[in-house]
Amino acid sequence: MAKSSVSFRHFILGLLTRRSMSGYDIRQLLRSLGWLLGNPSFGTIYPALHALLEDGLVTVEVVPHPSRPPRKIYTITEAGRQALKEWVAQPPPSSIGLRAFIMHLILAGDATSDGLTGHLRQRREAVAAHRSALEQAIEGLGEQASAGELVAIEYGLAIANAELAWLEGKLNQLSTEMETNPSAEAT
Repeated sequence: MAKSSVSFRHFILGLLTRRSMSGYDIRQLLRSLGWLLGNPSFGTIYPALHALLEDGLVTVEVVPHPSRPPRKIYTITEAGRQALKEWVAQPPPSSIGLRAFIMHLILAGDATSDGLTGHLRQRREAVAAHRSALEQAIEGLGEQASAGELVAIEYGLAIANAELAWLEGKLNQLSTEMETNPSAEAT
């Protein structure tokens, strides 16, 4: 699988583990998550589906319809499940963008609690490093900074602080759940 589009292609595989879908079905589902993931077009979805088909990670069934064009229903293969399992088990790179991180989290819901916790810890480290860089940027700008630059950096700091607070809370919650329910780690 090509590295540049790996997250979106794996995300589609993850969606297909829940049920077989057409490209239109996938688009509708992604539209419902649009505020988190953006709104991928058919020009993004169909090339990803065709690449997954070429790689043998999905199959397609053409379902005729009497009054409309036939529907192409995509189903994940065993090779697709294995590729997805391997991808979800890997921690996301520390430079991962928010959209890709959200896709990873959605799919990590089927992973072990340890895997999910690992993803969250890694994100916490990346966001903390980002916050530190923003703080250094403010110090480095000094009197040279325009009001717009300062506002933009302060906005970035507020976002980083909010995400760090959420990550800490979620990690504490998961830790407490694992302590009170050790079998949750095996899910």
